[in-house]
Amino acid sequence: MILRRKRAAVGATGTVCAVDLDESGWLLDEDTGEPVAEHHLAAYFAERLAPPAWATDILVYVHGWQTPPGSAARAADRLRGLAEQAFSTSPHRYPRLAETGFRPWTVVVRWPSSSRVGRTGYELIRERAHAMGARSGTGHAAHVLGRLLGYLDSERPDPDGAPVMANREGQYLHLIGHSFGCRFLCEAVQWAAEASLGDTLSWSVAPALPSRPFTADSMLLFQMAAPRDAFGTLFPSLLPDTAGAHDGAPLRGPVVTTYSRHDRATGFWHLRAERERGLGHSGMAPVPLEPSRIRLLPTAESYPFDALNHRFVSVDASAFYVRGRRLNPAGAHSDHLRPESAHLLLSLSNCSR
Repeated sequence: MILRRKRAAVGATGTVCAVDLDESGWLLDEDTGEPVAEHHLAAYFAERLAPPAWATDILVYVHGWQTPPGSAARAADRLRGLAEQAFSTSPHRYPRLAETGFRPWTVVVRWPSSSRVGRTGYELIRERAHAMGARSGTGHAAHVLGRLLGYLDSERPDPDGAPVMANREGQYLHLIGHSFGCRFLCEAVQWAAEASLGDTLSWSVAPALPSRPFTADSMLLFQMAAPRDAFGTLFPSLLPDTAGAHDGAPLRGPVVTTYSRHDRATGFWHLRAERERGLGHSGMAPVPLEPSRIRLLPTAESYPFDALNHRFVSVDASAFYVRGRRLNPAGAHSDHLRPESAHLLLSLSNCSR
């Protein structure tokens, strides 16, 4: 994984930083191209990646299938820009943000996701993403990404008498994934749920938890390339623990997933690869918890807090995620860089205050 700081300022709020995963999910030194030693990870992050004091929100974005590095950085910056534009245009729709401001700083996590379009290519990247994120064997992405999130969390100063558990700089941590990139975030969060370091925060979604390596204020997963029952089978540690098997996921807020019936990648190709349509096409299955089921709202309509204040939220974006549905082999799989998506992100950020 190579860590790079984008040198040119992006908009008025600063820079987008990039973290590049190799095929094993390990961190490579930007200067030498060699793997960074385990004991040097924290120092490397501190040297290359420091959240700026002006930021109110830290966005960690992990891209998905068929996304070259340059496109990944542009996608992350596009979503950030749309969110800033929506907030500056209609701050009254996000009253808590209006009090604290919204100045996001973005870290994009990039990984080798390109393949031929089709069933074989989809299966190849599915297996690569699984192998990179696996917590056993040769996959390191969950561990390294978890360490990255832990570093970012530790750089957020402790609350200074605030009524909510935000730091005095007002920095909140939001995890954002697309397609197979959602799996990396889920693996990292699951890794953290089974670790025992650090502190945690909490919405009313989750009770106060024992020590965690990091905590996130929201988790937004666009068009996740996974089975519909992934949170009951692949990522059980993201569920509230009732059997004492783990301390629970380090998530202060909800896990929000979008889906669109126009997503051919997780519909047509997922069906042929796994004999059923995926989460990004048909939504989250009620296994083992029934999610809050809502639709993606236009920018002029506000999300009720009660609609988002759940462990899992399944968002039907079929009315908006439509571009590419006829001509693109992946359909509308990558049509999430829209004002409506930024509105959802802003609403989650607003609720986290």
